[in-house]
Amino acid sequence: MLHLSFIREKYGTRDVGMKKKLLKITILAFISISIISCRTVDTAVDYSNPENWAYYAEGSNKDVDLFLVCPTVDMGEKGNLNMSMHDETTKGNFIGALNMERGIYEDTTTMYAPFYRQMTFPVYAERKAEEGAYLDIAYSDIKDAFIYYLDNLNNGRPFILAGFSQGAQLVLMLLEDLFDDPQLQDSLIAAYCIGWKVTEEDLEEYPHLKMAEGEYDTGVIVSFNSESIETEDSIIIPEGTKTLGINPLSWSTDSTKADKSLNKGACFTDYSGSITNEIPYLTGAYLDPERGTLKVTDVKAEDYSTPLFPDGVYHLYDYQFFFRNLEENVENRIDTWMNII
Repeated sequence: MLHLSFIREKYGTRDVGMKKKLLKITILAFISISIISCRTVDTAVDYSNPENWAYYAEGSNKDVDLFLVCPTVDMGEKGNLNMSMHDETTKGNFIGALNMERGIYEDTTTMYAPFYRQMTFPVYAERKAEEGAYLDIAYSDIKDAFIYYLDNLNNGRPFILAGFSQGAQLVLMLLEDLFDDPQLQDSLIAAYCIGWKVTEEDLEEYPHLKMAEGEYDTGVIVSFNSESIETEDSIIIPEGTKTLGINPLSWSTDSTKADKSLNKGACFTDYSGSITNEIPYLTGAYLDPERGTLKVTDVKAEDYSTPLFPDGVYHLYDYQFFFRNLEENVENRIDTWMNII
């Protein structure tokens, strides 16, 4: 703390009263800003601590690792725009959301999933998810966790990257940022970036990115976004945007309709990861030639309403509608990678 004698020495005695008041105001302002900042953003996360991982070597002794990034679970009900690492309730939901996806990967991979200061849902609702400090905070955590994983946990094993929604967005950013490295490219079996857009502009800016073109290619991005035939706009794929994708029923990239007979099982899961309902042949799908989205053909929008999205935006069901096809595909791409090596 500055002593009064310093003020006298710097400004003289005549203005000491005024300078003292200004100093007090400045200190109070600084304290206020610091308090606000501390409430908004935690310090950098220490990923050498296993407690900062939702999954840490889960299902060990597999030949392949999974680095999995959680979707948005923090609704920002406290006015926060990034999740606090000290919010134990939200961290419980975080693990629950991961568990809903784990069945796709757990038989074939050792799973790692970091807790991170994710953007909260209002950031997406206001369509700010591609700009600003909120994204920087979330991505810095994921990048730090991934680099820690590579340096300390991977031990030269091949790996899969996967994420849904915000998780897919951050996985794509990792690919853009780090995967111009040939060694990383060679170790990547596939990146499942489901529920986020990948555009031609992304591929032009980052030419090392490769989209999946079939069922067995490796080192590629697997992506799609589910919606009704009538939907023309969503938070993820705004009207006028075209995304790139692949059909998880036929593993084709054209707009040919895949019949629901190709759907090996829609699986609806709970926060424990248990399958509460499995429906083979639930729906067919095709890629929209204009939007690039995955048009879901055989369900009724009102049967899959959610409070977060308009009817017909099947974002929350991207994994669940095509669960068994994705599970099989993970195994197929691993087998292909292993046989190539």
